[in-house]
Amino acid sequence: MLPASDVILLSRFQFGMTALYHFLFVPLTLGLSILLGIMETVYFITNRPIWKTMTKYWGILFGINVAMGVATGVTLEFQFGTNWAYYSQYVGDVFGAPLAIEGLMAFFLEATFVGIFFFGWDRISKGAHLIVTWMLAAGSSFSALWILIANGWMQHPVGAHFNFHTLRMELYDFYSVIFNDVAQAKFVHTISAGYVTGSMFVLSISAYFLLRGCNVAFAKRSMTVAAAFGLAASLCVIVLGDESGYLTGLNQKMKIAAMEGMWQTEAAPAPLTVIGFPDMATHTTKYTVKIPYLLGLIATRSIHEPVYGIIDLVDEARDRIRSGMRAYHALETLEKNPDDKRAEDVLNANEENIGYGFLLKRYNNDVISATPEQIDQAAWDTVPDVFTLFWTFRVMVGCGFYFVLLFGVAFYLSLRRRLLNHRWFLWMVVFSLPLPWLAAEMGWVVAEYGRQPWVVDGLLPTFMGASSLSLTDLWISLGGFILFYTALAVVEIYLMVKYIRLGPGNLFNANDFAIQPQKLQG
Repeated sequence: MLPASDVILLSRFQFGMTALYHFLFVPLTLGLSILLGIMETVYFITNRPIWKTMTKYWGILFGINVAMGVATGVTLEFQFGTNWAYYSQYVGDVFGAPLAIEGLMAFFLEATFVGIFFFGWDRISKGAHLIVTWMLAAGSSFSALWILIANGWMQHPVGAHFNFHTLRMELYDFYSVIFNDVAQAKFVHTISAGYVTGSMFVLSISAYFLLRGCNVAFAKRSMTVAAAFGLAASLCVIVLGDESGYLTGLNQKMKIAAMEGMWQTEAAPAPLTVIGFPDMATHTTKYTVKIPYLLGLIATRSIHEPVYGIIDLVDEARDRIRSGMRAYHALETLEKNPDDKRAEDVLNANEENIGYGFLLKRYNNDVISATPEQIDQAAWDTVPDVFTLFWTFRVMVGCGFYFVLLFGVAFYLSLRRRLLNHRWFLWMVVFSLPLPWLAAEMGWVVAEYGRQPWVVDGLLPTFMGASSLSLTDLWISLGGFILFYTALAVVEIYLMVKYIRLGPGNLFNANDFAIQPQKLQG
């Protein structure tokens, strides 16, 4: 028996909110870990104490963020068993492997070196501590890698097949899962976004110090490192985002069409819509401004292949649903007689579309007796919320280009030693601090919301993956999460603000680290 629709909606809301909240901490962890490695490497080479101070100070803020990330991340994995039991049962053989490796290899690697990083400054040599810092950065990246391998498989399932004896997806090629093109593209794009977040954090806090006229030598060097690294990372985000767009065009055509508000198939090469207003009621996008050819080049890497519109993709979904009905009928036959070779051949011929047959269970529990109207409803269910995807994608992309400009100006001013002469720019940097998080959250909305109605693209509809829970259970757990995460948010903000306001000059002995709090003259 399928869970009620309100249970499914609340389960999705709970997981979505906890995932978005957890992802507030992930990008900063990724970015700061690399910046710590860069700063300590400079200290190791130059032996200048100020670089040690920089590493230790930004390391304190990094440690606060890591603790919050761990506390919020553990609950996500438990939800696969509590809120998404059928999903875990159906694809656990595939999805569980990268999650287990992430916990055993990456998480413990990161956790081990976090402790040595903070408590090993006076206990191990400079070279050994530098290795620890880079291993900490590697652990953070490995953790992201395995999570994104798991998520990439949900976006583009490979290396697994449906076993009609066990009624589960079973792994047959782990190599394909690890080196899934979609997973690898998501990984490099996501960690690059994390590098931008870490760079913006260091840049903004350093600009705050300069505006206050304190820790000037510290802030200038921090801004130079953050500007250079942030510029490189923001350029990588755009390039790697283009690669993600191409792979999405290959594997998730409906997501591309929804992101572009493209209802009709455009002649090749398709134009890119810069701005417009999608209307789900009339199946049109109004008041559009387009760049000729650009979408075709991004999504197909050619000038000859079309980018299919939503209406044509819905027609394709109808055909796949009918194929899925045949697969479902064959599956029912095999449950009664596992030795029926004819039914097995029908199942094998239509296996890739069995998930589309499952879409009908939302309207008719007896899939093979679904009416044409129900097939049509299920086909339109493959269209995600176009308005939401259209605008979240543009917010993300707009932020990406803004970061290139901001880091470019910061890098230029730092090279020319003119940062102190442009207070308007320092204020601009400070107020830009939330934007990387906004872009990252919008990116996850595009990736995850754009996959709907699938929890595993083309294989398992979201409404089938949820546990059969009561609304009372869900409201209690959701309320608990809200209280717990609100408390964590208060602690995080309090600690971050406290140590930012204190600054390195008040946290470390100025004589030991050769850094004196400075005041701007005039």
